[in-house]
Amino acid sequence: MAERQARVAEHVLEKGSAGIKDLTSLFGVSLITIHRDLDELERQGILRKLRGHVTAQPSSRFDSSVRYRLRTATADKEALARAALAEVRPGDSVILDESTTALMAARLLPEKSPVTVITNFMMAMNELHGVRGVDLIMLGGEYLPALEAFGGAVCEASLSVVRADVVLMSTSAVSGCFALHQDGEIMRGKRAMMNSAKRRVLLVDHTKFDKVALHRLAHLSEFDLVIVDAKVGDDQLEELRENKIAFKVASP
Repeated sequence: MAERQARVAEHVLEKGSAGIKDLTSLFGVSLITIHRDLDELERQGILRKLRGHVTAQPSSRFDSSVRYRLRTATADKEALARAALAEVRPGDSVILDESTTALMAARLLPEKSPVTVITNFMMAMNELHGVRGVDLIMLGGEYLPALEAFGGAVCEASLSVVRADVVLMSTSAVSGCFALHQDGEIMRGKRAMMNSAKRRVLLVDHTKFDKVALHRLAHLSEFDLVIVDAKVGDDQLEELRENKIAFKVASP
């Protein structure tokens, strides 16, 4: 049931909305079953049920759940991570945030060994712990179980004493050429990562564009490079060009 609900959530978040009857056909379940799934997803703040259809309603609860994010736009995140690998050279020190896109990059970084990886993300640590050619620095602080990461003042203080070659990071939403995030504390940690890196690279798939979140992380011009996936729309790419944002499109 949980696996199906995750797939339903991913489908609706990808499309923006869906007819409830269409979901019964797509997932091969009864109308009663799909309503139960949607009721649960609405209870969790992930989707919103309306008359005859359901719409995407990403909430702080959704975005803070790493288990859901791991199932969203996986192939697109892998493409972003592969494109980001070109921004890392052997011998570099790399900061990774707690995003699942950065986790994809963590899995590829041993190809650039020797590298030093600095991260607050337990999943990235588990990927890289004991890997030959990777020196791992774990940022401490308050443990945030839903994120499986560390944050808060101690984490930010740890970042203040390092200077990395590059940070690879993502965010919750992009709108009006601003990177946005729904959680103020996490946003401050990401800002600290940006301040501790010589080069800033933002990885954002198409599901993040034209979405809203409460806090402004940074204008996209504050990043040296924004990497987007091939599903980002022409209008969104044109907006990046008009604002002179350095970007590249990751090959699928």
